[in-house]
Amino acid sequence: MSDIETLKAEVKKLSSRATTMKMNLHDLAEDLPVNWQTIMDVASETHATYETLEAKRAELKALEAKAA
Repeated sequence: MSDIETLKAEVKKLSSRATTMKMNLHDLAEDLPVNWQTIMDVASETHATYETLEAKRAELKALEAKAA
């Protein structure tokens, strides 16, 4: 598998995880004040996931531009 294909698979997996984290954050917000103690943990994990996703997307874009 090429670097681009490997990165595409990684971005796809991260995108799915980011969507799950977004929904977890949404569900947590809807159920407040229940589980308010987990706000920082869920928000931090969601932030980290989106930050990684954005970096991988930029890396993929650069690799694709280089290959073209």
